[in-house]
Amino acid sequence: MTLQLRGPVLVGPEDVRSEAWVVGDRLTFEQPAGAVDGVLEGWVLPGLVDAHCHIGLGPHGEVPVDVAEQQALTDRDAGALLLRDAGSPADTRWVDDREDLPVLVRAGRHIARTRRYIRDFADEVEPEQLVAAVRQQAVRGDGWVKLVGDWIDRDAGDLAPCWPDDVLVEAIAAAHELGARVTAHCFGEDCLAPLVQAGIDCIEHATGLTSQTIPLFVEHDVAIVPTLINIATFPDIAAPAAEKFPRYAQHMLELHERRYATIAAAHEAGIRVYTGTDAGGSLAHGRVADEVLELARAGLSAGQALSAATWAARPWLGRTGLEEGAQADLVVYPADPREDLAVLQHPSAVVLRGVVR
Repeated sequence: MTLQLRGPVLVGPEDVRSEAWVVGDRLTFEQPAGAVDGVLEGWVLPGLVDAHCHIGLGPHGEVPVDVAEQQALTDRDAGALLLRDAGSPADTRWVDDREDLPVLVRAGRHIARTRRYIRDFADEVEPEQLVAAVRQQAVRGDGWVKLVGDWIDRDAGDLAPCWPDDVLVEAIAAAHELGARVTAHCFGEDCLAPLVQAGIDCIEHATGLTSQTIPLFVEHDVAIVPTLINIATFPDIAAPAAEKFPRYAQHMLELHERRYATIAAAHEAGIRVYTGTDAGGSLAHGRVADEVLELARAGLSAGQALSAATWAARPWLGRTGLEEGAQADLVVYPADPREDLAVLQHPSAVVLRGVVR
């Protein structure tokens, strides 16, 4: 099967080609000999990246295979063809055998402190067990490990770090020894500096960034995945806790209120920002375009927000984009998404592994 792509083909922010071809499952910019089986016209982007989602996870933990399959198909149809699964109790290796499902990069199962996370989501351990748990999930994942860095401490009545500083150093080093990068769920302020100083590679949500910790992230080149469509739910999280845990509820509301300013300050300082929806659990899949729009509301330009979901995000996860000989994973749009990011919500064609899906 040979497809002609009549562009613009947006290879990179400054690299635009007029056309390309898909031959088999590969992309080429050299016109092949022989007949063309079909033509796709429009603005062509690399397959979008959702760098924080959860395949196989629902509100109460692991979901059946058919539900996980529909999650992945929903992401695919929205143009998200490369997913980083940021923690799931499900064994989703079967996805790798499905040519019609997005490429999935796993972080194994969340690792959380005992009774300090959502029930049935995580491998719950105490500090003395953390290093062993990290080693186990590093083997289970695809080059990533996911920690829960903070959660509500019911005794303190507010968000609090989950792990002693010295244990974090040992645990992150153990992951790195096994070739895995480490990311962590972090809502609040207090867990950030110890994680960065321990060698963390990425922080999820990052709503607790401040003028004190932003320079530390820049110095250590720690990326963030803000998941702003998830942060939009903070008022709903805070409301039922207001009576019993008023400090926590107020803290969550304050983090929500300053979310755009926080991410804008991080981006302006030079922290690398990538797109992630936090789909799974309680959030619907297929919302990668919404998250790109949220990044733009937080102050990223249209090109920067697009890059966070395409040109920059793919190499960050060790995958190719629109390159000669690369796997043909791409999305076609009816108009220029650089002019109107809302175009991302309406792809006209999705090509995964060289096949129009």
